[in-house]
Amino acid sequence: MGNRKRLAAEAIKEAKKSLAFAKLNNCPTSPRKMRLVADLVRGEEVNKALAILKFNPKEASRRLEKLLLSALTNWQAKNEEGDIEKAALFVKEIRVDGGSMLKRLRPAPQGRAHRIRKRSNHVTLVLGSNNLDN
Repeated sequence: MGNRKRLAAEAIKEAKKSLAFAKLNNCPTSPRKMRLVADLVRGEEVNKALAILKFNPKEASRRLEKLLLSALTNWQAKNEEGDIEKAALFVKEIRVDGGSMLKRLRPAPQGRAHRIRKRSNHVTLVLGSNNLDN
């Protein structure tokens, strides 16, 4: 690897140090229902987002709460000497994409069948840091 390429790779690695990722794949909830909850926490500070998810009655909020805690743990693993309070973490990006679909048949009148699509989704959550001295 050349010197310029190594310096660029180190710069990218340093920029990603303030970010933490967590993914939830094949979650058996429809993407439309998951997006309703994801929109509530997008751009919020981590403690406020956890409070929103904890007191939201929707089922999708329980899964997103676990995902957010996982992203926090990933950030702590990356920044062992860092402090969560000083880092001022927030939900930088949360993306809900459609996953695989289970197709089932439901009996209908006059010998017909209607197709039932059981949808799933993939959620990607990125935490960013507002800390100015990083």
